[in-house]
Amino acid sequence: MDSFAGRCVLVVSTNYAPEHAGIGPYSAQIAEHLAALGADTHVLAGMPHYPAWRVHEEYRGRWRVREVREGVTVHRRRHTVPRRQTALRRGLFEAGVLAHGVVAPPRVRPDVVLSQMPSLAGGVLGARIARRAGVPHAVVVQDLMGAAAGQSGMSGGGRVASFAGGVEGRVLRSAALVGVVHESFTDRVAAMGVPRERVRVVPNWTHVRAPGGDRALTRARLGWPEDATVVLHSGNMGLKQGLEVLVETARLADRDGGPGPGGTVRVVLMGEGHRRGYLRELARGVESLDFLPPAGAEEFPEILAAADVLAVTQRASVLDMSLPSKLTSYFTAGRPVVASVAAGSGTAREVERSGAGVVVPAEDPEALLEAVRRLAGDPGRCAELGARGREYVERRLSRRAGLERITALLREASAAG
Repeated sequence: MDSFAGRCVLVVSTNYAPEHAGIGPYSAQIAEHLAALGADTHVLAGMPHYPAWRVHEEYRGRWRVREVREGVTVHRRRHTVPRRQTALRRGLFEAGVLAHGVVAPPRVRPDVVLSQMPSLAGGVLGARIARRAGVPHAVVVQDLMGAAAGQSGMSGGGRVASFAGGVEGRVLRSAALVGVVHESFTDRVAAMGVPRERVRVVPNWTHVRAPGGDRALTRARLGWPEDATVVLHSGNMGLKQGLEVLVETARLADRDGGPGPGGTVRVVLMGEGHRRGYLRELARGVESLDFLPPAGAEEFPEILAAADVLAVTQRASVLDMSLPSKLTSYFTAGRPVVASVAAGSGTAREVERSGAGVVVPAEDPEALLEAVRRLAGDPGRCAELGARGREYVERRLSRRAGLERITALLREASAAG
């Protein structure tokens, strides 16, 4: 496939625009890029529901939807959307995606299929459609579902990890090429029986613009005092994020009894997710913690840049199954990152490689607060880390570079198939 003009490409991704967080923006930009190259681009997707885990109002009650967005034909299929994440409910979610996709696949004959795999069902559907059409199937692994079941702390996850990993392995072994968003996934994918020569590293890119507004005005609008050190976490509030550590960090800041280096510390959790209510209850009486709803596309980068420190957290058990997509946005914002994650995890390695932040032990609020205090007391260090993040984006995580890697993956898969 030297050129995409006149070719039919099917992208299978449970998450898609108008979802503005997680995998949705990447799937949308891939599909729109292929359409701009002249491909007849179709997407098999679910109903928009992430990160709130509630179906968007305009799609509620609809069984199937066919719509055209930015030159891409999107085929949506209804599925269950669990408000709480357990292994059983996640299984029902995946089963719903799979069943409806099998019963009513898009009526197109693709020349190549690309599956985004945080969704196990999406990978199975992509493999099935490609096999029936006799065309190559390429997979981009955003999350490893078998590992996720065992590492995320989801109730009952350990019991389904082996099954999910087995299905995942069959999908990946059957693919012409497998892309992984971080090299830390490569060993686990190879352990599933995928030859290393069929694995490509295709990092995600930044999908938000660089901030350009007045930082002081944004802080004033949000009610953030000038003399406070604001620690912001943006994104999904789920199990694997282990956001309890930030609640306890704020509780420790309350107990400090006065400002330290950089003034008082305030923790802000911005976003949605099935754990939001639980976290609000856990934080009852904690004065140094605020919650914000998800920000719109225009104000999102300004809010990130208005914070003093950007936090990424994961449970200590999360090692090599996920790389938070928020990191690309964090680096673009030009603020220092504090990662409360397991040493040696993919997330820790990415933060260390970028030079844009510091890594502290997972689930350790004392270490997290100490790191924030140190950064607050060293503005020069903060500026240096922020600049490194932006440089890392320009060097490795630009949209152009990311999309070129995906199109190269598809061209290679087509040639191999």
